Amino acid sequence: MVDYSRKWWALTAVGSGVLLSTIDGSIVNISLNTLVDAFGSNLNVVEWVVLSYLLTLTCLLLMMGRLGDMIGKRRVYVAGFVIFTLASALCGISPNVGMLIGFRVVQAVGAAMIQSAGPALLVTAFPPSERGTALGASGSFVALGILIGPALGGILLRYVGWESIFYVNVPVGIVGIWLTLRYLSPDARTAKGQVFDVGGSLLMMASIFGLLLALTEGPSWGWYDVRVLLLLGLFALSGAAFLAWELRFPQPMINLRIFRSAAFSLNLLAGFILFIGLAFNLLLTPLFLQLVYQFELQQAGLYLMALPLTLSLTSPISGRLSDRIGPRLLTIGGLLGVALGLGGLSFTSANTPVIQMLAFLMVTGAGVGLFQSPNNSTVFGSAPPEALGVASGLLAVMRTLGQTAGIAVAGAVWSSRVLALNGAPIEPITAAPVAALAGGFDTAMRVAAVLALLAIIPSLAGGRATSQRKPAARHPVAE
Repeated sequence: MVDYSRKWWALTAVGSGVLLSTIDGSIVNISLNTLVDAFGSNLNVVEWVVLSYLLTLTCLLLMMGRLGDMIGKRRVYVAGFVIFTLASALCGISPNVGMLIGFRVVQAVGAAMIQSAGPALLVTAFPPSERGTALGASGSFVALGILIGPALGGILLRYVGWESIFYVNVPVGIVGIWLTLRYLSPDARTAKGQVFDVGGSLLMMASIFGLLLALTEGPSWGWYDVRVLLLLGLFALSGAAFLAWELRFPQPMINLRIFRSAAFSLNLLAGFILFIGLAFNLLLTPLFLQLVYQFELQQAGLYLMALPLTLSLTSPISGRLSDRIGPRLLTIGGLLGVALGLGGLSFTSANTPVIQMLAFLMVTGAGVGLFQSPNNSTVFGSAPPEALGVASGLLAVMRTLGQTAGIAVAGAVWSSRVLALNGAPIEPITAAPVAALAGGFDTAMRVAAVLALLAIIPSLAGGRATSQRKPAARHPVAE
């Protein structure tokens, strides 16, 4: 019998981890210029402070999810909190940029443990009938971190120093560790004789590393650069070897039979497609505000808060509704809302009132909030209980890969349209006329809106599969 009496404290413990990792990411992303000056380095080196963290985090998410399923999610979560907190302190005392990059890798190991185990712990802390409520509240923590991070980072960088953006994690981490030990139920007894799939883990890490680095560096190195082609080759070969290994290994890292569940696979795919489209907004809207509207960085940041603000308000409502009426209408309505918001942004020019852009950003945020909690709840509900850690890791990997691929595609679509409207090459491309910059943005947002509409197809099919599974859902395993 599962004890649900501490579910809200469990939400607080998991939410603190979500908040910590989200704030950390958004703070560090805005500190690159400060770090260049502090270490007397250049941007090509300092950007690895972000890139090393992203690569390590994404490569380890699935492995840590499987580890949590094997030895206990609470153990992995607490260990992740400890590693992340200690690494944050070490980042703050780094004497040079090389040491900082190294400690960021260690920090990412802790973050992978937190992000893979946290949602799975949350799902088990709440009864199945309240799974959407729990995931909706978790989505609010994500949005809150996005809201707080840039503002807090700006204050710390201006008045305290770059070290403080890492030290701020330490007290939050200590509180999170205490909450986890105090209120999360101890791990249940795990099955004996389990073997960790080292070979599968290494092949999966190599495949994800190749794809992620190729997508990240492709726009600057050139897509036909030998380094990018080698990385894509690494992705393909390692991915194929991973699938062959997993089919033969007796205790695979990912039991590929999990993908036979249409509800599981199709809702993962819907989320992946949506995050590709959302990356267009993530990359290009800040550029539009600064290059077309000519806003200062702080002013642009205030307008960008519209999307996460509405997401934070909508997500818990959507989660609670999905527990009552099911996820299908909410996910489809959310995707339509995102498509409407992104499509509305595509009609923005230099003369468009900024309130119009603000309104469509809010519509987009509301759509994401409507979609994400029910979609994630469906994925978790379709996964077997012994694979919740892997399911959590897959959701996080799909989000990261979708955003990374989307940024690469968005940059290509925007730049090609800007150059076409300009009529001639221009360096840097941000120096193009305002009309060309706005035209490139409009085209890119239309592509993003189409991607949101395309995500409806797997979401509809996944919802149909979930409806057909309803009679079996009364069985404890299906729950």
